[in-house]
Amino acid sequence: MPVWQMVVLVGALAWLYAPVLAHLVRQWMHDPNYSHGFFVPAFSAFVIWTEKRRLQQLPLRPSWTGLIVLAFALIVLTAGTLGAELFLSRSSFLLAIAGLVVLGYGWNYMRALLFPWLFLLLMIPIPAIVFNQITFPLQLLASRAAAHTLPLLGVPVLREGNIIQLPAMALEVAEACSGIRSLMSLTTLAIIYGYLMEPRTSFRVLLAVASIPIAVVANSLRIIGTGLLVQYWDPDKAQGFFHTFSGWLIFVVSLILLFLLHRALQLLWPKGAISQ
Repeated sequence: MPVWQMVVLVGALAWLYAPVLAHLVRQWMHDPNYSHGFFVPAFSAFVIWTEKRRLQQLPLRPSWTGLIVLAFALIVLTAGTLGAELFLSRSSFLLAIAGLVVLGYGWNYMRALLFPWLFLLLMIPIPAIVFNQITFPLQLLASRAAAHTLPLLGVPVLREGNIIQLPAMALEVAEACSGIRSLMSLTTLAIIYGYLMEPRTSFRVLLAVASIPIAVVANSLRIIGTGLLVQYWDPDKAQGFFHTFSGWLIFVVSLILLFLLHRALQLLWPKGAISQ
């Protein structure tokens, strides 16, 4: 494909996707649940840069099937725009990237870039209907954990759904306290950490999967700590500064637990003990 035709094609796609990407960046800026989105494309670019020597050694095999992928991406973009479904229109951007890679370089390059390409999925906010299906069970899980643990620490509780009735006040485990924010951020960082610090693919996958229960446990500890402060210190302070600060503190604790898990795996299974 002549260079000028590829430039025109890239320019047309940039014009089509500019509103989609601009809205996506604004959501990263204003929605705390997806503030980690800024790191995702930066890390994908870093992975491609570190693999540039291996990519340069691959033979160029441009394929016109990339146009089929591009056509499908535009269909998905149209469906997402007409249906006001942001997830579809944003996901179509990744399909357009894949189509350009196949058209300009070939399927062998697309296979080599599969990991950084798939990682870009983490920058796209999940659909609202899926988001709600995840957050409410997390709210109930955190409230159940607190309701079972606080009585062991001398705090009588009565739980009704996601509301924990303490002697001093009612503590509601709201959507913002469900842990979904730390869950998505920690999973993203776990994948980045595994790629940078662990050469074994099996361990990378294990660290990414382990970030989910780690985030859930850490958020439950946050709710338990808030309940203890409400009961034994000051309800206003527990819901004020500590409530905000504890989110950062628990996230740091989650990172430490992830690091300790990695160290434990390295001690139990040294690099030469299992195949990579």
